[in-house]
Amino acid sequence: MTEKNPLLSWLFGHKREENPQEEQGPVQLREEPARAAPDAGQEMGDPFQLTLPRDHAVYRLLRLWQDEAGRQPSPRFSLRGPEDNGEAVGAAQAKQELARLLLTVNASANQRLGKAVPGKNEKAGEDPPAPPKLDACAVAVVSASRLAAWVFAYPPVGGGKGLSREMLSQALREKQVIHGVDEALLEAIPGRPDRYFSLFLAAQGQPAVHGKDGRIVDMFKRRPERELAVDEYNRVDYASISFIQNAEEGDVICRIIAPTRGEMGRTVLGQELPARDGRPAAPPKGRNTVLNEAGDALVAAKTGHVEFNGRTFQVKPVMEIDGNVDYSTGHINFLGDVHVHGDVCTGFTVRAMGNITIDGVVEAATVEAGGDLVMVKGAQGDNRAVLRASHSIFAKYLENCCVYAMEDLHADCIISCDVYCDGLVEVLSGRGTIIGGSIRAAHEVNASVLGARSETRTDVVLGGLPCQEFDHEVLVREITGLEEELEKMELQPDSPTKFSRAGKLRMQLSLNKSKLEQFDRDLEELREEEQEAPGVHRLTCSVAYPGASVRIGPAFYRFQQETRPVAASLVDGEICVV
Repeated sequence: MTEKNPLLSWLFGHKREENPQEEQGPVQLREEPARAAPDAGQEMGDPFQLTLPRDHAVYRLLRLWQDEAGRQPSPRFSLRGPEDNGEAVGAAQAKQELARLLLTVNASANQRLGKAVPGKNEKAGEDPPAPPKLDACAVAVVSASRLAAWVFAYPPVGGGKGLSREMLSQALREKQVIHGVDEALLEAIPGRPDRYFSLFLAAQGQPAVHGKDGRIVDMFKRRPERELAVDEYNRVDYASISFIQNAEEGDVICRIIAPTRGEMGRTVLGQELPARDGRPAAPPKGRNTVLNEAGDALVAAKTGHVEFNGRTFQVKPVMEIDGNVDYSTGHINFLGDVHVHGDVCTGFTVRAMGNITIDGVVEAATVEAGGDLVMVKGAQGDNRAVLRASHSIFAKYLENCCVYAMEDLHADCIISCDVYCDGLVEVLSGRGTIIGGSIRAAHEVNASVLGARSETRTDVVLGGLPCQEFDHEVLVREITGLEEELEKMELQPDSPTKFSRAGKLRMQLSLNKSKLEQFDRDLEELREEEQEAPGVHRLTCSVAYPGASVRIGPAFYRFQQETRPVAASLVDGEICVV
């Protein structure tokens, strides 16, 4: 322990002081203090940098090279490369590639160190063996995806040959790297000061590029906006509310973007990588629409209203009634949309599978829309008008009408009407008044004024499905009436007329009972959904007058005095008014 080992003096140079503790510890570099590092950590937060412990074989090999060639750059094993010109692998794959790189560095460095440091001479008194003479050595690493290959080199030992271009090429050939080799980089590496202990991106493959799927670019809205624009005087221009999207024959409804083909890739080993072609988009072709000759656009086959039914675009014909619906037109029953520019007179019926827009006044008539119902002026029903819509109803005013809206109802004023709405009732624009009658809404009723100073009875009922439940009651009444009529007919004398009429009644009764059974099942499912996820039941208004009342489920509340403002909801089984 008191004598200096000549082998250690040759390995670690003559500039070090004789310190037994230093000789027993790991080799330290002179230019920076020793510090611990994880096996495959990220130095300075760099996820692409491999950091090695200071006692690693790489640092011992660096020390040997420094003793021969003087001060040298520190090892830098970064997947980015010395130029930091981008990554051959993404950050998600960097951790896996660093782990694979660490295995290669450990194996190659330990093997190189074993050759560079000769074994001890066990015979006492003999001189250590002569230092080995080793040429520089290049090592190649291929990524797990086979899309990148790196090279790094160890310096010569004992006066061996320095790094050459052929050494780098041979290392790549040993790994069967034949595609995407950066020949200019391989030519330049042997002359670089950081040619040793640095990782260089020597080859890159081409990843497979999958084709993009085709897509649809709409020229018409799939669901027109339903927002009501209110001016500075709190008025809604109902004439501007129109959900009709008119298209002329040949107009483009939507464009069909073709898919792109995939581009084959190739690994650095020369292997092909298959690519998937994009899938074509299914044209949303519906009634009265056709594809153009190029197949890149869906066009209208006839003039009409463009509508999207959830799966396809279709063009519905629009019936234009320039004047009133009266004896000059008769009843209207149309499969598309209807636009009445005048009034709907007393005693007449307007039915349409689509939307109905009425610019004038609806009198004591029946109007049924399979879509939305828009009444620019409103309805004066004389307690005989029936207004139904499978979607929403928009009206300037409603007076003495029976109204059914499967979605929402928006109006400026509702007077003495029976309203059934499976959505919300909103009466806020204009006068914003609900006076008299009953309002049954599934969710909310919002108004400016509820009731009148004269204490007119005005009832608000919240919850359930008013339209569905009313239709159920109507169907039950029809079945009861058919059964009573059939019983009376059985008492009549037999005749061909009796048998014919009784047969029709039995058929209609059977059909109605089947509809009732289906109705019962649907209502039960809807009630179960409502119980599992109860909706918001609320009445809000600026003022409520005596005579107005609100019912939410079994709870009931009647306003005994003028109340401002009002927000009524169900709390712990009771109606809370604040």
